[in-house]
Amino acid sequence: MTDLRDVAFQETDLAALAEAAGRIAVLIPGDGTLGPAARRLNRLTKGAVARAVASEGWAKLEEGEVLSLGFPAGLAAEGVDLVRLSRRPSVAEARKAGAAIGRIAGRTAVTLLCGSTRRPAEIALGLILRSYAFTARKSEPATTPEPVAVHVAKPDAARSAFAATRAVAEGVAFTRDLVSEPSNVLSTTEFAARLAALRDLGLEVEVIDEAEMERLGMGAYLAVSRGSVTPAQLVVMKWMNGGDEPPLALVGKGVVFDTGGISIKPSAGMEAMTMDMGGAGTVAGTMMALAKRGAKANVVGFAGLVENMPDGQAYRPGDVLTSMKGDTVEVISTDAEGRLVLADVLWYAQEHYAPAAIVDLATLTGAAIIALGHENAAYFSTDDRFGRQFAAAAEAEGEGAWPLPFGAGYAKQIKSDIADIKNTGGRPAGTITAAEFLKCFVKDEVPWIHIDIAGVALVGKDTLLAPKGATGWGVMALDRLVRDGFETG
Repeated sequence: MTDLRDVAFQETDLAALAEAAGRIAVLIPGDGTLGPAARRLNRLTKGAVARAVASEGWAKLEEGEVLSLGFPAGLAAEGVDLVRLSRRPSVAEARKAGAAIGRIAGRTAVTLLCGSTRRPAEIALGLILRSYAFTARKSEPATTPEPVAVHVAKPDAARSAFAATRAVAEGVAFTRDLVSEPSNVLSTTEFAARLAALRDLGLEVEVIDEAEMERLGMGAYLAVSRGSVTPAQLVVMKWMNGGDEPPLALVGKGVVFDTGGISIKPSAGMEAMTMDMGGAGTVAGTMMALAKRGAKANVVGFAGLVENMPDGQAYRPGDVLTSMKGDTVEVISTDAEGRLVLADVLWYAQEHYAPAAIVDLATLTGAAIIALGHENAAYFSTDDRFGRQFAAAAEAEGEGAWPLPFGAGYAKQIKSDIADIKNTGGRPAGTITAAEFLKCFVKDEVPWIHIDIAGVALVGKDTLLAPKGATGWGVMALDRLVRDGFETG
């Protein structure tokens, strides 16, 4: 896994600033009042800090933004970053400030002077997430980033707060790594092996092979796998640390590469289909985070791993498949394959684990990108209370999500003349009809949320907490959902 920066919290040591290597970042409120650390830096730089905060450039900064001084006289550091941040920032402002520091620092050592500013753990989270870089496939992978020394008034409290935060950050990084890997590396079997290694964290991990899927009647799932030489693998990850409560089920689509099958995609842009396992990646990262922070909850994660390829054995448009539930599905497009995988995994989760609720995540439809761009995931819920819980968790973690509706008219679009249901209702409302398809495989009494992450799992430009590429979207929101709604103590 990509190494995140080491972060160490310590009491403020002003005497060490002159010789600190790398970069020095100091928090200063918008009115330019210099605290003890900023005053020491100002003396060492012969007034450069005071001149900077009196400048027009400082006045134009928003909360969490940075004004940098390069190679300042009087310091060994290569730069000083003056971070505009109030002493009582919001979580979002604190993370934004940390991310700004991380973007500028890259992999260079950082001395971060927080003083008595609140939320140092959130500042550190923003810093380490924004410093992430996936370099494993380069001929010379990047070295481990230099550590961050966070100087605070109360290091023990900050250290305690950061422990759980660090666990979530590592889950995000794990998801980013998985989504970033090329499919010739991250095959279904390699993906399953990486998830099996999570046993070292205390997770129970079971890998279900194609023979067992056949016995279970997973005809929809197995059809998608027929054109690939790499076998389907259903990975079940159990974290049962919440007593006797029924578990929350997290279900992820894990199509390691999607050609579209016989309904083959255009070649332009097909290279991005290595990210079509983003839902399973998010589930895996969330399970890692829960285990690393010792969540007092029962959660079972399911990763439906498969590759969608065309060959002489591949399933075809016009085929009729029988799902594990027993419903028959007419195949209109073999490029609507993720919902076939999820249909059987959703039913398996309910039949074998009787979950209290289910969340599934999938890079399911391009229509979700047309509707919401890359700012929000689309989500659907069969239970208003559960839906509000998720929306609150996503908002609290700064991960955009927007609700879309179910409806009888949409459900009619996927009615089949020759089977119980068909796997696509055409272009109109494509994200909604995909959700309606999945809804057919969720029992009425089970609260369920479907999240289409097609627009947010992999993006073409930097985001607040990530460089362009894989974002790890959803790990923080799902961890918050568990923390606020499913922990027992």
